[in-house]
Amino acid sequence: MRIVGIETSCDECGVAVVEDGRRILSNVVATQIEFHKPYSGVVPEIASRKHVEWIEDVYLKALDEAGVAQESLDAVAVVNRPGLVGALVVGVSFAKALAYGLGKPLVAVDHIKAHLYAPLMEFDIPYPFLGLLLSGGHTVIAEVQGYDEFRVLGTTIDDACGEAFDKVAKHYGWGYPGGVVIDRLARKGNPEACAFPDPSLHKGRHRYDVSYSGLKTAAIHQLDQFWNPEYPRTDENLAAAFQKAAIDMILRRLELAVEDTGIRRIVVGGGVAANSYLRNALGARTDWDVFFPSLPLCGDNGAMVAGIAYHYAREGKFAALDLDVHARVEAFKPYAGT
Repeated sequence: MRIVGIETSCDECGVAVVEDGRRILSNVVATQIEFHKPYSGVVPEIASRKHVEWIEDVYLKALDEAGVAQESLDAVAVVNRPGLVGALVVGVSFAKALAYGLGKPLVAVDHIKAHLYAPLMEFDIPYPFLGLLLSGGHTVIAEVQGYDEFRVLGTTIDDACGEAFDKVAKHYGWGYPGGVVIDRLARKGNPEACAFPDPSLHKGRHRYDVSYSGLKTAAIHQLDQFWNPEYPRTDENLAAAFQKAAIDMILRRLELAVEDTGIRRIVVGGGVAANSYLRNALGARTDWDVFFPSLPLCGDNGAMVAGIAYHYAREGKFAALDLDVHARVEAFKPYAGT
């Protein structure tokens, strides 16, 4: 079964052709980094416009690299949630028109579930597992019982992990994307240079949740309070200390989730899954089975979309042509009192 997957949830325009849920025939990603770099962050209007300009060419390139004719496709899959609404609309509109024109079924895919499926395209991973999704727009710990059985345990109550990296890098003029720049600087720094605090969340209500707003403020506006005078105040030292605090925060919540659920199998996805400190820290856990996607499958891409869509298609779970888009995570865990 050959499925084309379309991903336009943020600033990457991705189209891929995947066979039987795992065999990647093509995976084309057109990045918009240079267009957003002057603003040190994603500008939604620019992202949507570039998707409109690029998506047809990216689609045709994906077919060409796969060596398949569009008539031989068995289904069209597209991310319709969560993400930037304008960007999602472009991909969904293209996918609906394509499915209608070719007479092929349409499959709607959740962006978060697709990211957590990416490692399953490269490894044989049994369910259940704890999914850790870290990206510029999302920070999620989920209990995953099947490809479509997904329960959010914890998330951020403010900024996403990758977003915090971008904002700190922007403030200090280190460059964009912030996660890549900070990771590179941190390799030459000492993480003990700062002792940043862990967020103080209400116990019980937010057991698995994180908050990056306070850490971001500490790194930008309150650095004197947390700097260790034994270390020189360099960009490298600050980057290393910030990175450690940001990643350790989510790892502590993941540890709680492991203790409470008894699930010791961890699957990591999203752009921040490429972070070297995260990979080393989780890779050192001999008491857990940890799976990371290869670097090309960490960022947004169409392959993960087509991959997970295979399972929906096998079960006949197709979407209608009135498919809508949604900005938020499906089944988002409500906060206490709501």
